[in-house]
Amino acid sequence: MVDFSQNHFELFGMPISFTLDADSLAARYRALQKIVHPDRYAASGEQSRRLSLQHATLVNEAYHTLKDPLCRAQYLLALKTGESSGGQATLSDPEFLMRQMDLRETLAEIPDADNVQEKLVTLMQEIEKLIKAEIACLAIQFEESTPEQLLAAAQSVQKMQFLNKLRNEAETIEDDLEKDY
Repeated sequence: MVDFSQNHFELFGMPISFTLDADSLAARYRALQKIVHPDRYAASGEQSRRLSLQHATLVNEAYHTLKDPLCRAQYLLALKTGESSGGQATLSDPEFLMRQMDLRETLAEIPDADNVQEKLVTLMQEIEKLIKAEIACLAIQFEESTPEQLLAAAQSVQKMQFLNKLRNEAETIEDDLEKDY
């Protein structure tokens, strides 16, 4: 079945890299699910069903981690540094912090704006552009994997966390607007 000692990349037979082929990852996920899915073991003994469920859970967790760029970056940092991303130093990019404050202010003003939908779309496009830029930086930082680049990757992860949270808040406003119409 599945070797619990493997890291997520090994489990999927993928290179330990930030840059992944999403189609290959999805195909390997489907192949692994066929092997470990609990429905295949419904007629088996209790131990086989429990083991199948544990394997399926591991495969699902690994897939969702590798599929999401932020989760993949956090996982890679943990693999390469031996530390979880929670213990990182404070974000030390004053330009990004000022940009973050501007974006938050823009988001706070949207509900009271005359052209709410237009401002929201513009803000969400800007957030997506910034996220894509951080993903591009992470690809380079993990490619080089020097101690300095891994420190920069940790900073990029923190930036992505800010941006993802902001995007989620903007999406909540968008959902609320759609409910009103």
